[in-house]
Amino acid sequence: MRRLSVLALLAILASVILPAFASAETNSFYGEVVHVSVANVKVYDPRNHQTLSFILTPKFDQLFSADGKTTYQMKDLQHGQYVRVVYDQEVLGMRHADKIYILRNNNTKARKQIPSHIH
Repeated sequence: MRRLSVLALLAILASVILPAFASAETNSFYGEVVHVSVANVKVYDPRNHQTLSFILTPKFDQLFSADGKTTYQMKDLQHGQYVRVVYDQEVLGMRHADKIYILRNNNTKARKQIPSHIH
């Protein structure tokens, strides 16, 4: 009897939790980097006057040029750069950055991008 109730509880939990994982949709957010750390990045959208924070995985390496052909290291992401953050929102409501694209200030693709630390 106890085993049956444990299995029933597990089935109920699975029916609630698994659809939440499957429904995590991918979104994009455009704006200016206002904070960068090992654990997160905070971006401000001047058009909507909205700031969002995004959690980064410990070895996040999905930083690209706008066309997606050039990869960068996290040290190349600087305060004030315009970016597109592709993210999903997990079950607990935290935004998780999947990819970050470095853009020009008008949110368009840059022809050739040079990391700001090289200037």
